Amino acid sequence: QVQLVESGGGLVQAGGSLRLSCAANGRIFSINTWGWHRQVPGKQREEVATITGGRITQYADSVKGRFLVSRADAGKTVYLQMNNLTPEDTAVYYCAGRIRGFGSYNVWGQGTQVTVSS
Repeated sequence: QVQLVESGGGLVQAGGSLRLSCAANGRIFSINTWGWHRQVPGKQREEVATITGGRITQYADSVKGRFLVSRADAGKTVYLQMNNLTPEDTAVYYCAGRIRGFGSYNVWGQGTQVTVSS
């Protein structure tokens, strides 16, 4: 079983930066893809960044060039570096892990709030 705990959210002014962390414990070797998602109340959850195999990254168009996903600590921590933040980035951010061969994410963290003021 894998458990994920996000941290690093908070309040920041537009143009600022935040780094989110996702600490993973348990059978993390089973997870091949890590994803950062965000959700605003009343809207669909959005996948903003993924990292597969520790190095293949993909980003949503809305964050491309501003966000950077990475892994460290032998894969036990996944980061989301967020730069040049805008009020549209305000959301609850979730970390999730997907086992190889599965079409959907198998494990989710509890989420961390990011609020960007104008």
